[in-house]
This record gives sequence, C-alpha cells and structure tokens, in this order.
Amino acid sequence: MSTSAHINYPPLQGSARMWGTIALSAATFMNVLDSSIANVSLPAIAGDLGVSPNQGTWVITSFGVANAISLPLTGWLSQRFGQVRLFVMSVLLFVLTSWLCGLAVNMNMLIAMRAAQGFVAGPMMPLAQSLLLSSYPPAMAGMAMAMWAMTTLVAPVMGPLLGGWITDHTHWGWIFFINIPVGLVAAGITWTIFHKRESATRKLPIDSIGLALLVVWVGAMQIMLDRGKELDWFHSGEVIVLCIVAVIGLAFFLVWELTDEHPVVDLRLFTGRNFWTGTVAMSVAYSLFMGNLVLLPLWLQQFMGYTSTQAGMLMAPVGLFAILLSPIVGKNVQKFDPRALTSFAFVVFALVLFMRSHFNTMADFGTIMVPTIVQGVAVAFFFIPLSVITLGGLAPQRIPSASGVSSFARMVGGSFGTSIAITVWQDRAAMHHAQLAEYVNQGSSAATSALAGLTASGMGTEQALSQINRMLDQQAYMLAANDVFFASSLIFLCLIPLVWLSRPARPTTKAPSADSGSAADAAAGAH
Repeated sequence: MSTSAHINYPPLQGSARMWGTIALSAATFMNVLDSSIANVSLPAIAGDLGVSPNQGTWVITSFGVANAISLPLTGWLSQRFGQVRLFVMSVLLFVLTSWLCGLAVNMNMLIAMRAAQGFVAGPMMPLAQSLLLSSYPPAMAGMAMAMWAMTTLVAPVMGPLLGGWITDHTHWGWIFFINIPVGLVAAGITWTIFHKRESATRKLPIDSIGLALLVVWVGAMQIMLDRGKELDWFHSGEVIVLCIVAVIGLAFFLVWELTDEHPVVDLRLFTGRNFWTGTVAMSVAYSLFMGNLVLLPLWLQQFMGYTSTQAGMLMAPVGLFAILLSPIVGKNVQKFDPRALTSFAFVVFALVLFMRSHFNTMADFGTIMVPTIVQGVAVAFFFIPLSVITLGGLAPQRIPSASGVSSFARMVGGSFGTSIAITVWQDRAAMHHAQLAEYVNQGSSAATSALAGLTASGMGTEQALSQINRMLDQQAYMLAANDVFFASSLIFLCLIPLVWLSRPARPTTKAPSADSGSAADAAAGAH
C-alpha cells in the first residue's frame, strides 16, 4: 500500500484531544459491546422469536463473520473515501442497523440485520486506532494505546452485565437501541474535531473476485457449522454441499490472492515466521475464548436456573484484572520476551478452564465466579504481547495490512469457535444422556427409589419419568460443558510450543518513544 499521499497532521491539543479521545473511545466501546452484549440474552431472544437457544447463536456468529469479511476492505475504503468520512459513515450505518436489529420481528430478520451491522462495523476499530494515534504525539502513543486497551476490555465486561439487566427488566431490543444515542454523539463529535484532518484519497482497484471468493468460502463454512448440528452433519445433503462450496471457494481464494496484484487479503504476509505463528496462535486462542464465553452463560441459564442478569454478573468479573493489568503490560511489553508473556497467559487460560471442568450442578455463585476473575489475568497478558509477536519485524507500511489480516483471522476464529463449542457441547450431552439413561431401569435401586419418591409426592408415572429425564438432561449438559472446558484447556497448553517457534525482535533500551510507538502499533493490531 503506497504511503506517498499520506498527510502528517500535528497532534491535537487540550480539549480537542480530550473530546476526540472520548468520541473515538465511545464508538469503539459501542462496537465491542455489541459483540458480547447479546451473549446472555440469547435464550430470551430465541424464546421471543420462536427458535431454539442454539439457533440463537447465529445472532453472534453472523455479526462476527460479516465483521471479519469487511475488515480487509478498510485500507481500500479509507483511501477511496478518506479515514474520517469512512469512520463517521460506519458509525452512522452502525446506528441504523442497530435500530433495525431492535425492531426485528423474526430470527431471519435479526440475523440479516446483525450481519449488516457487523459488516458496517468492520472499518470502525482500525480507523479509530489510526485517528487516536494521530491525535497524540509519538512520546504519548503508548499511553494512548493503554487507554485503548482499557476501553476494549471494559466493553466485554459491561456487555453481559448490561445485556442481562436489560433482558430481565425490559425488551431485549434495547440492547441494540442503546447504540443510537451513543453513536450519534460519537459521530457528531468526531466529525466536528477531525473533518479538517481528513486523509488523502485516491482511486485504487478493488479485488472484486477475491472479495467474492472470501464471502463465499467464509459464509459457506459458517453456515455449515451452524446448520450441521441441526441437520445431523454429513448425513444431510445441504451440509455436504456447503462443505464442498467452502473447500472449493477456499482453494480458489488462496490461488487468486497469491497471484493478484492488489489482493484484498495479503496472504504473502504468512511467509514471515512471526506473522504466521502469531496469527495462528491468536485465532485459535480467540476461538477457544469466544466459544467458552458463549457456552458458560448458555449452560447457566438453560440448566442451572440463572437469570440473564445473574449470568451477566458472573461473566463481568473477567475484566477486573484485565483492566488493572493491561496498561501495565502495554507499558512494559518491550522489556520482556513477548513469548514468555503469551505463554503465561495460555497457562492461566488452561488453569481457568481446568477449574471449570470440575463444575457440578451443586456449584454455587462464588465457585463459578472464581475462575472468571482469574481469567482476567490471562486476558491482560494475551492480546498485547501476542500482537507484538505478530507485527514485530514488519515494515511500517505493511503494519496496516497485517493488522487487517490478523484481525480477520481472529474474527473468523471467534465465530467458528462459537459454533464448534456449541456443536461439541450438544453432541457430548447426547452421548452422556444416553449413558446416564442406561442406569434408569427396574434393576436400579436408585432409579426405583427416585420414582417411588416422585410418585409419592403426587406425580403420575409419566410425570415422574419426565422429571427424571429433566434431571438426566441437567447432568448430561453439565458433563458435556466440563468436556468442552477440559479439551479447551489442553488446546491452550498445546499452543505454547507454537508461540516459541516465533523469533521476535530483542527488546532494546534506546529511543523510548520509538519503543512506545512500536508497542502502540502492535497493540492496535491486537484489537
């Protein structure tokens, strides 16, 4: 990407910088919030729209996939329309699609609007990072990115809590309507402050074939993952067709992008050891993180009797240590080996998921909350060091493209992880239910005693058997959740050797402002 037309504006001063930071942070907060706020509201949304809670996960995955598809287009769009105009346009379109999400009358409409919302949200975060960095002098870039990290960590914390409260006390549509005032104010302030600092524009060719192939293979793969659990996977012709389309689309996409002069996704970046190891580790780890982030509140609400608010309160503490430690990590990331910091994060993630794999149906609020609090430590040591590995050693002009590609891989990984986690959870639950049901027979003293107790309380035989079946369901889904947690913990440990294949640049002690800028560039790529 050419930088010849780049315009260097002086940093903002005083109240302009303060209000600019607030506006950009508010837009970012709104964007990240919408990726997590619906997690605890899925059962309510699914019930209101007449679909199963597992079908409701499309509300999350459709946003993530559409967001991932639009991310690589940010560079081309910003050069075509200008960074400020594109950012404000994205925020206003995000407000419009949020309003339409809240007005959805069926699941198909909601999924379509969530996909549109994710697509228009793609350029928002990279452009907010760029505008934020241009607002501060180089010596303060590290502090700017520390504030950025705090903003992007507070939103996932607030999302489940706010979403749960709204769902329990009013209509779920308000989880989308709250974006309207925030977005309008953020767009207005941003335009007022930044419209005179517009970037240079020029016409560039767009890789339309590469973009079409990207939409085809990512879309087919995601639909296959979501529909597979409903259609019994490869026993269904629809799933087989989707799999074939995804595989062929991916093959053509790889060949086209590697040979096109202006690829929509610069796959040549993967020839760098640091980039491919960091990107693969980031996308796999993020898929595990998102899959378990969606699974836990679903299990709590469907089988543990938790309300949306209570599930949100349990998920919220993940940001406690993340918010406290993230600025410290960002400030000192250049003093330590990022591979060691990332390995520490993966060990903590594995420990948290191992603790969760020992949950049972008698687990109380505090027992379930402890691993969530500890997970905040892993989150703080995860994003920034791993992005330093991913972007380390790249020429400055390649960092925007590399950030887009790594963000694309992370978003696709998160969407795939959500679908895979729910699918595995259901399959393991069916297996555990079948195994537990074998113990309910006339030769089992426990089963006959339980039936006798239920019938003695006034239930008929059918009612008593139905009650026992519900108990088996609760135990089966609890065991299945434990299986997913345990497998995820093992995968996190397996990612550690992958991280050590990278060769990040050795920390230096000179030019602190340059170090800060390097860390800032890397931190920008993390989000």
